[in-house]
Amino acid sequence: MKQLILLILISIISLSAKSITLSNNDLRVIKSSTKEKAITIRLIRYLELKKKVKDFRLLKKLSHVNAFYNKILPINDATKYNVDDHWATPKEFLINGKGDCEDYAIAKYFTLIETGIPKEKLFLSVVKVKGEANYHMVLLYLENKKSMPLVLDNLSFKVVSFDIRKKLEPQFIFNEKVAYLLKDKKIHKKVRINWGKVDKWQKLLNRVYTKNE
Repeated sequence: MKQLILLILISIISLSAKSITLSNNDLRVIKSSTKEKAITIRLIRYLELKKKVKDFRLLKKLSHVNAFYNKILPINDATKYNVDDHWATPKEFLINGKGDCEDYAIAKYFTLIETGIPKEKLFLSVVKVKGEANYHMVLLYLENKKSMPLVLDNLSFKVVSFDIRKKLEPQFIFNEKVAYLLKDKKIHKKVRINWGKVDKWQKLLNRVYTKNE
C-alpha cells in the first residue's frame, strides 16, 4: 500500500511544474522512514490543498493554507537539527513533519505564491511576542503599502488584521525583493537587513530555486 501511494504521489507531482519535485534522495529518505505512509499522505494533501484553494477568494485561501500547515507539529531547531537556527525549505518541512515558526512562515509563503498570490504582497515578518524572550516569525499578506497586513501565524488558526494581534510587535518584514521597517504595523521605510556572516534568506532561496531542496 505504501509503495502504491508513493507511486501515485510521484505521478501527480510530475504533472505539475510548480509542485515540489522529489529527488531520488528524497525518495530514499521517505522509503527508509518509519513514517513513510504519513509523509506520503501529507505530500498528497499538500497537492490537493493547492488544487482546492486555487480559485478561492483571498481570505479563504489564506485561511486554508494557514490551517493546513498549522496542523504540523512544532519543534525547535536545536532538537530537530542540532543547530540553533535552521530555515527549512517547504519540501524539507513537509517530509520532516515538524518545524519551528520560520518553517511554517516559509512554507506558507511559497505555497501561496504557487496558488496565485503575487509574491510582492507576501512578507515574512520577524516579531516580538510580548512576554516572550525569543523572536518569532509570521507571514504577512499586504494588499498595498498603505493597508494593514493580514497575519498568518502558527500560533493561531485565525487569519486576522495585524492591528488585532496586540501581542505581536513587528521588527521588520521582507520578501525576495525588498525589506521594510513597520510603524504602527504599517510600512514605514525601506531598509537593508544585516544578516551577519550568513544571509539565511538568500541561502534558503538558493536551496529552493536552484538546488531543489
